[in-house]
Amino acid sequence: MDVPVGSEYPGVPAGAEAGIRHDNEQGGGSMSSEAPAPGAIHTSEDEKILHRLGYAQELFRAMGGFQNFAISFTIISILAGCLTSYYIAFESGGPIAVTWGWLLIGALATIVALAMAEIASSFPTAGGLYYWASKLGSPGWGWATGWFNLIGQVAVTAAIGYGLSTFATVLFDDLFSFEKHMNDWFGFNYNETVYALYAVLLLAVCLINVFDVRITAGLNTFSAYWHMLGVAFIVVVLIFVPSHHQSASYVFTGTVNATGYGGNVTGFSHLIFWFVFGLGLLMSQYTMTGFDASAHMAEETHQASRMAAVGMYMSVVVSAIFGFILLVAVTFAIPSTQGALDNIGAVVPWIWKTSMSQNWSDALLAICVIAQFFCLTASTTSASRMMFAFSRDGAVPGHTLWRRVSKHRVPVYAVFAIGVLSGLLMVPAIWNYLVGYAAGTAIAVIGLYIAFILPVFLRLRLGDSFEHGAWSLGKHYKWIDSVAIIWVAIVTVLFCMPLFYDGLPWSSNFSWTLTNYTVLWFVGIGLCFGGWWVLSARKWFKGPVRMGTEEELEQLEAKQEDEFLLPADTGYETP
Repeated sequence: MDVPVGSEYPGVPAGAEAGIRHDNEQGGGSMSSEAPAPGAIHTSEDEKILHRLGYAQELFRAMGGFQNFAISFTIISILAGCLTSYYIAFESGGPIAVTWGWLLIGALATIVALAMAEIASSFPTAGGLYYWASKLGSPGWGWATGWFNLIGQVAVTAAIGYGLSTFATVLFDDLFSFEKHMNDWFGFNYNETVYALYAVLLLAVCLINVFDVRITAGLNTFSAYWHMLGVAFIVVVLIFVPSHHQSASYVFTGTVNATGYGGNVTGFSHLIFWFVFGLGLLMSQYTMTGFDASAHMAEETHQASRMAAVGMYMSVVVSAIFGFILLVAVTFAIPSTQGALDNIGAVVPWIWKTSMSQNWSDALLAICVIAQFFCLTASTTSASRMMFAFSRDGAVPGHTLWRRVSKHRVPVYAVFAIGVLSGLLMVPAIWNYLVGYAAGTAIAVIGLYIAFILPVFLRLRLGDSFEHGAWSLGKHYKWIDSVAIIWVAIVTVLFCMPLFYDGLPWSSNFSWTLTNYTVLWFVGIGLCFGGWWVLSARKWFKGPVRMGTEEELEQLEAKQEDEFLLPADTGYETP
């Protein structure tokens, strides 16, 4: 897919072409983790591209190609998303929705990522999707894309954190009788205990994120290896330790319907089961989010016009492969279908506890909890950069605060804003964990994928007049963009539906606690930010705002380096 277009690299300023040509000759699209030597704060090619886009180098460009890939791979986190939301696929389709559903979504998510990667290469900015839509369409397109993206970023951070808290609660209860102590000390029930731990974990990752970006970059690199080695370890344990395994027929053809739809009929001969299977795809689609982080971290990545694109689609491909292996191993280890349904709220921990000793189970849980903590940290990093970039152009209330950077050149206030908003989003889970968490994942999927696809639609509309960056789809963009748009339209409607029949208003046993409030959330968002646009923002919001002329941007960077950096040997020390 790495196709030179035009005379050489259209869309990339002439001064950057020699550097990009050199990068290609040295390594093509590889995700090199090598960064320039200390003292070279950012490459001149990256800086010139950023200046062309209208921004000064405010953030700290310290990530290599592998680190850019690692943050998206970490946020996708197959040890987080597909395990904490495993119950969604299992009760809405069964093993077939877990295994084949994962491969289906892996392929479709790769198509979406490829469509986005081409645009990321042309516009390597922290604003990412919202900047793309503004430049490819108009400020109105950018406004809609930015708000869908920010809401999706908050929701996916919330869902990651809450899923982590459920796994951590099980682990800590095994090790320290955590639930009992929380009940004795504070009178908390299970859901309240999970939420309290969730709040503590959010605070912890926010504190980590206020430090130098090289710390989070290092964590992401370590996390990528932790995920791959962790999956390998878990799979080996699940192959050899459990005394009983399900058949291959069960894993790849078994069906389950515990949703109430169609009287719980199973089998693809029933039309309603196709719908139930579609609902179960939420597990895979939710997991395959967050790869836009590669774009949001572009201003902190070397050779960003290429590496942000490569990091984006490679994170999806690698996750699809490793995730399939993991899910197959977990499904083979299921002791019984009814037992899994009876323990659906914590089905993966139950599978491990029932199929092997507590020591083995706790070891696997510990691997997952650590991976999920890395995932939450990376998601907070990505979301804060998006909020910073959107605020930089005045689109977020209180924007002067959220766009401020610390002496470490990190948007500290945006980091804590993401933490607070993520905490508020999951409050309904205190009353109903299963529905509250599932709604959080649906909000994340719909918000993010709408933000993903709006710039893709605009790029497709431009056709061959689109200016490419260092990485291009060539002529393949026509079918890739079209398939991506159709699929996102389908899931946007599908995941607004309740997971259970009794969540539908016309059910005789209708219950508000089973209602998917995702649609209400987006109606509220539409009225709020759509109304704001019509009544006010369209008059003053002009999309991405240039920070100054080329000379002014250079002066701003020089002043910033004088304030934040000492001329020490490292070139990176802060006062």
